[in-house]
Amino acid sequence: EVQLVESGGGLVQSGGSLSVSCVASGFRFDDYALGWFRQAPGKEREAVACINNSDGSTSYPHSVKGRFTISSDNAKNTVYLQMNSLRPEDSAVYYCAAGLGLAHCYTSPGDYWGKGTLVTVSS
Repeated sequence: EVQLVESGGGLVQSGGSLSVSCVASGFRFDDYALGWFRQAPGKEREAVACINNSDGSTSYPHSVKGRFTISSDNAKNTVYLQMNSLRPEDSAVYYCAAGLGLAHCYTSPGDYWGKGTLVTVSS
């Protein structure tokens, strides 16, 4: 059974930092690209960061570039998202995803998804 389990969400003040992690199981972690996405109430889901496990290349949207860093530990089947200089508009449920074509954050129906972890940034 494929599982992606996020953890580490919580409440943080504006300007602060937070790290979330996602432990994967049930598939060959090394073969997949991993990504973090978020969805705020009333808004569409958006990509936050993606990493290609085969070469370590990463992809970020302009809104988080320079503030967020994605990394993965293949030995632990875990992907991390370090978030710095957080803003209230970063508040959302953060989801971990895994997919064969996810290196540039392009999702497809066959991707695996976690249930999400809530990040709230207070002003």
